Amino acid sequence: MEIVLAAAIGVLTTCGIWLLLRPRTFQVVMGLTLVSYAVNLFIFSTGGLRTGAEPILKGASGGLADYADPLPQALVLTAIVISFATTALLLVVILAARGFSGGDHVDGQADES
Repeated sequence: MEIVLAAAIGVLTTCGIWLLLRPRTFQVVMGLTLVSYAVNLFIFSTGGLRTGAEPILKGASGGLADYADPLPQALVLTAIVISFATTALLLVVILAARGFSGGDHVDGQADES
């Protein structure tokens, strides 16, 4: 399971960086989204992949090793909210830049082909 998760993080990061280097603004937004998904998966995987672990204690008996770590889950939830707000702000800035420049290229100039 760990190799599948590591491969998914690698593929998301690679595709996200490739899209971040593209000349169109929509591709840059999609690349930023894919990179944020990869970071969220990475943070979530730091808590350890365990199956059958209870999220809360069932009774008074049992130690701390018997249930899941809540810190990576809280960090991922915070990262999701921050990435949503960042994407919304980026889209507003892109729409304003498109209105001023008349195009959707990152550098403001069309390709000379």
